[in-house]
Amino acid sequence: MHITILAPGKIKESYIQQGVDDFLNRLNRYTKAVLTEVKIKGRAAASGDRDLEADFLLARLPPATYLVALAPHGRALSSEQLAHTIQDLENQGTDSMSFVIGGPTGLSDKILNQASLVLSLSKMTFTHDMARLLLAEQLYRAYAINAGSGYHK
Repeated sequence: MHITILAPGKIKESYIQQGVDDFLNRLNRYTKAVLTEVKIKGRAAASGDRDLEADFLLARLPPATYLVALAPHGRALSSEQLAHTIQDLENQGTDSMSFVIGGPTGLSDKILNQASLVLSLSKMTFTHDMARLLLAEQLYRAYAINAGSGYHK
């Protein structure tokens, strides 16, 4: 499976970037995983328009990917449930899974309506940069669970 984390803009804090890089490196022991940071340009960047931002994000999705949108109102999964979901998708032959994190105003309905799964990391509010770190860690944890690694304990 190829995992893509797709998000607008760059991570601002170096410590968050280091954490994301660390967990993606660990995750790449199990599967291919990348963070794709999308530069939002022109009117979309100036206005904060979610629909325009969605056009930039959707254009960067890998073809035929299983789309997961991150949103506060999404489904909350335990680490074990996420691991099970990923394992089921792999067993069904899914080759690509993409996780989309929105900007400060959240994700457009254009993305939410196309998503196969709308996922919530928590009921708490996190910065969008921190969401990248939390997601990278949880994806690594899911693969470690599926591999029977001791990381999860």
